[in-house]
Amino acid sequence: MNDLKGKRIGFVVTGSFCTFSAAFAQAKKLREMGADLTPIFSEHAAAFDTRFGKAKERVQELENICDKSALLSIVETEPLGPKDMLDILVVAPCTANTAAKLAAGITDTTAAMAVKSMLRRQKPIVLAVATNDALRASAKNLGLLMNTKHYYFVPLRQDAPTEKPASLVADFTKLPETVEAALHHTQVQPIFIQSK
Repeated sequence: MNDLKGKRIGFVVTGSFCTFSAAFAQAKKLREMGADLTPIFSEHAAAFDTRFGKAKERVQELENICDKSALLSIVETEPLGPKDMLDILVVAPCTANTAAKLAAGITDTTAAMAVKSMLRRQKPIVLAVATNDALRASAKNLGLLMNTKHYYFVPLRQDAPTEKPASLVADFTKLPETVEAALHHTQVQPIFIQSK
């Protein structure tokens, strides 16, 4: 995997707080592979303190990894596409709420605007989904996005089939290879992988 040197990657974080550590580890890996990362946070991801950490500290953590200040508003993300600022956009983690907005074309958050802005230039969007209702209410939205041009998915697995039978989470370790493939307009396969 050598295709990421100098690639300009937007790294959008939405509110699946329990997966931030896994997502940030892959952001670090993308940087080690030579990518130029721009951190972007949804309003909730940037504001909510949770049992997984203080919001301000998590924003600072990703800013340190990327060596850039985070984009935190719709106004800041709107120029990404029109000004051709990025080659690809990663949403990691991508919540069911964000996926629903993308599937419905709703642009009322920083994350959704970042995606819309990139789609304006037909740039690839990589989604690392993490949601407890992927196989229930959110299934139709994920299906729609899987059948929509320019969207690519980090392979998914049931993270706790017995306790949470409708839950799916991306295998974040596969994020770099998914990004590389998406830059070549290819979906990594298989999309659904066996649970651990």
